[in-house]
This record gives sequence, C-alpha cells and structure tokens, in this order.
Amino acid sequence: MAATGAAAAAEELMVAAMLVLGMAMAPSAVVCGEDGVRCLRGVKDALGDSQGRLSSTWHFGNSSVAFICSFVGVSCWNFQENRVLELRLQSMGLAGEIPSALQYCTSTTTLDLSGNALSGPIPPGLCKWLPYLVHLDLSGNELSGAIPPDLVDCNFLNTLILSGNRLSGSIPSQFSRLPRLKRFAVSRNSLSGPIPQGFAAFNPADFEGNSGLCGRPLGSRCGGGLSRRSLIIIIAAGAFAAASSALLAFGIWRRWVVHPAQRRRGAAKEEQCSWVERLKYHRLAQVSLFQKPIVKLKIADLMAATNEFNPGNIISVSARAGTSYRAVLCDGSALSVKRLHACTLSEKQFRSEIGHLGQLRHPNLVPLLGYCVVENERLLVYKHIPNGSLFTRLHSVTAPLDWPARLKIGIGAARGLAWLHHGIHPPLIHQSLSTRVILLNEDNEPRITDFGLAALAGRAGDSASTSPFVNGDLSDIGYLAPEYSTITVPSLKGDVYGFGVILLELVTGQKPLEVVGNAGEIFKGNVVDWVNQFSIAGQMSDAVDQSIRGTGDDGEILQVLKIARRCVASRPKERIPMHQVYQSLKVIGETHEFSEQFDDFPLIYGKDDPEAQ
Repeated sequence: MAATGAAAAAEELMVAAMLVLGMAMAPSAVVCGEDGVRCLRGVKDALGDSQGRLSSTWHFGNSSVAFICSFVGVSCWNFQENRVLELRLQSMGLAGEIPSALQYCTSTTTLDLSGNALSGPIPPGLCKWLPYLVHLDLSGNELSGAIPPDLVDCNFLNTLILSGNRLSGSIPSQFSRLPRLKRFAVSRNSLSGPIPQGFAAFNPADFEGNSGLCGRPLGSRCGGGLSRRSLIIIIAAGAFAAASSALLAFGIWRRWVVHPAQRRRGAAKEEQCSWVERLKYHRLAQVSLFQKPIVKLKIADLMAATNEFNPGNIISVSARAGTSYRAVLCDGSALSVKRLHACTLSEKQFRSEIGHLGQLRHPNLVPLLGYCVVENERLLVYKHIPNGSLFTRLHSVTAPLDWPARLKIGIGAARGLAWLHHGIHPPLIHQSLSTRVILLNEDNEPRITDFGLAALAGRAGDSASTSPFVNGDLSDIGYLAPEYSTITVPSLKGDVYGFGVILLELVTGQKPLEVVGNAGEIFKGNVVDWVNQFSIAGQMSDAVDQSIRGTGDDGEILQVLKIARRCVASRPKERIPMHQVYQSLKVIGETHEFSEQFDDFPLIYGKDDPEAQ
C-alpha cells in the first residue's frame, strides 16, 4: 500500500477496512513500512553471512523513504514505502535457520533462499507469516525434518522448490489441494512413501533422488507387488466374468445383475479420467447461446473444434479467468472457448451472472456468445479475436507498433472500459486489467475480454473472494493498485490504476515489473516508479520507447504520459475517472482522424455519479 500521507486519509482507509465483510488483509492488519524494516533487520541478525553480502549492503541507519528497497536481493511494491514484494537471497553463503522475522514481511510474494547453508526444519507457520507467497524456493540447503503440511495454507503458490536438502518423511497428501501449483520439486532428499495422486502429471525429474518415494510420476510401483487398485480391478474383472457366465444361462438376471455392475465400473472409470474425458459423456449437451444461432452447438461440436481441447489449441492461460482454446467449427468460423478454472458459484448463481454478461455488447468488448454447464465444468464461448493480445503485439521484437497504432489502441480500450464503468448500471469493475486481456482484431482495434469473470470466481456473500489481490493472476501483479494489498475491496479507481499502467506500457514499451533502462540496466522497481523518477528529474521524454521517440509525435506522447500518471496516482481519490481518461485521449487522437461509429453506446454519468466528479 502506498505511504499514507494525511491522517484523514489513514482514518478513511481504516474505516473502510472495518466496514468490509470478509475482506482479506495481511495478518498484522495494516502493513506499514516499519514492518519491512523490522523484517529485514531480523533476517540480517539471524543469519550467518560468510560472504558479507548482507553486512556490506544492508545498512539500517538510513531514514529516507523506502531505503530498504535498494538493498541487495530486495524488491519493494513501490518506492514510496518500505514494504517488501520479493526477497531473493540465493547463493549468498547464508547460514542458520529460516528466520522468524519473516513474519513481518507479510506482503511478500517471492521468497528465494536457495543455494545457501540453511539448516533446521521448515517453519510450520511459514504460510501464516507470508500468506501471499507465489514462489517459494528453499532448494540447495541443509534443511531437515518433515515437510510441514501447513504449507498447503499458501493458497497462491505457483512454484514450491525444496530439492537438494535433507528432508525426510512423506509428501503431505494435502499438497494435491494447492489450486495454483504448477511446479513442485523435492528431488535429492530422503523422502519416502507414495507421491500424492495430484502430482502424477508433474516432471519426474523433480522427484528423483528419493529412494523411498514411489508412484507416479516416478515409474516405481508402491508396495512392491500388486497395488490395491490392481487387486480391485482383478476382483472386479472376476466378478464381471462370473456374472457374464451366469447370464448365458439366466437371461432374466441381465437387467438386475449385469447392468448395475456396468454402471459401477463406468462410474469408477469416470472418476479416474481427465476433465476432457468426462466431457465425452455429455457430448450431446447443448451450448446455451445468447443470440439465436443458425446452427445449434453441442459439446461434441466444441470438442471437435478444439481437437478435444488439445494443448496445442491453447490461446492463453490465466489463474483468475481460466484457459482459452481456439475452436474452428466445421464451417471454418473461429471461436474462443474458455474453461473457467475455479468457479465456486452454484449453477443457479452462475447462470444468473453469465446471463447478465451475455447481454453486454460494445465495439470494444469481446462478445460473450454463450456458455455450457456440465457437472462441475463451466465453459464460456467468445468471438475469436485473431491478432492476439496487446501484450504479445506490443513486446514483439519483429514488428513494433508505431505511435498512431498505440494511440488508437489506448483510445479504444479506454472507451470500452469507460462504458463498463459509466455506460451500464450497476457499473462493472473489471479487476483483472492488463495488456493480456486487451485483444486486437485485424485492424488493431482493441477488444477487452475477461470482464465480469471476477464475480464468477467468488462465493456468494463473500466480498473478499472477489478481491483482485486474493484471486488475481499474480503474474500480472504490476497492474494492481497499491491499496489492494491491504484493503482488497475492488473499486473503479483500482481499474483506473490498472489502465494507467497499460498506458505507461504503450508509451514506454516496458513491462510492468521487468523494466530495462536505455543502457540495458535492470531497474529495481515497477514501471510506475521508473516513470516517476524521470518526472522528478524533469526528463520525461527519456521514458518514451525509443522506437516511437523523435518521430514527430513527441508532444502527443507526453500528453498521454501525463494522463497515465494521473491514473496511477498512489491515492485513489487523486485518480481521474475513466470517462475523463477516454475524453482526454479522444481529444489527443482527433488529429489522426480515427473513425468512430459508437453513437449507440453513450457514456452515462452525471453529478450523482461519485466517480464522475
């Protein structure tokens, strides 16, 4: 969270926190900059520093704002406070046990202590200390003891790497419940017992070097002889053979004996197969479409169009929204089918929410054409936008976008988001804005996708569950407004911040959290901090992407930079509303004569709209 300036602002923040039902906050309530200092001071004091890396660079006599953000291995959320985002202390010769002072770095998303000489157990309360961990790497140390089952409380973990230690015992079965885990590595330890079933598709190399481990993805079979599952299969096969023989003589028993046995075997098979295989049982299920189609669609049509949801047809993957597949129907038309990853709404609630989203039509939104509900699966059908995402197009090294194309994209995206904020009632907060959710058609016209999906990932009555920080795609954390880390109530001004980062991305050509200076140096911070530094130094033009600098549009580019900086103000009240962002960009684009045919989609706002002030 950005540093609180005035006492009034802090009071408003706290009042809002107390009023929100079920909001997600850091364990220490409001995380302040002093906690970051206390955390790092405790880490330095607790660890042996044989190479002198900490003692020579971590100096706590400095009282300037966000001074710890310049420490080696430390990345902060922003350069206005001492709040740690990432702590990467790999291969520094550090020794000792994992410091308990980490409990004061509650907003940290990455902890990398690999390649050191740390010993002792993994603290069982690590996930209570660091509840928002996305990446945890403790490999290449001398850690011992069992893997604590409490690590399952790190709900946002994408990677958990514990290889090359002295860990013993079994892999906790609870780990198969980690919803976002993409890599789990425990090679070269002393683990034993069966590998939980949820890891069957993981890389076998990440489990090797543990002589006692068995099961998939390793080739060894647990128990040495026939597994329990094999025995069950043999017994079931024998029972089926006996029943079949009996049927030859007693046809009357066919209905009462064989059919129930077949249903039981079918159910067992269904439990073991993948979600795609489960869909095959519902091939004839209809896809509900919001406009009357010429030809009706079934699940079978979607499976054929995506080659049974083949990974080669994946367009994009988002932790919040789900996985999108390109679907080509038999008539050659293309669609996009999104499989939602985590929809906790009941079927009735889901149909209600999706029915509202299906009615939204705007030239700068990707149309939601239909949906299908099959058991626990939720599939959404969108119009296919052929030129991919703005992220891919903007950061392509082969054909960079020129300034008129970037300005056109910015205006169109602002128009679409302004309509969601001010053109419908109640307004719709996107919550997942990034250049990855802005798709481009053949003419580089922008289309915003994934709008409204945040509500589908939430639970009824649980306002915290729709938080961008809690359920967001943390790989795109650079777009999240700073207030979301402590008070996680989605707001229109949070969307404005995300759009401001998109404008900065268009102007600078930089990625939000991977900023590379003009001389090739890596900037320790985000693109907002990087641009602010140029602004303070009076050198804003140096922040502009070199490929568009000096092409005759520098005046327009600097105007857009000013608008972007008003969007990413640290205090939400200082950010301008989206209708004003759109109008300002539209004025800048008038000289380019971008065509507009949007009279049917006015922005509706007035004096009674608090966001329109």
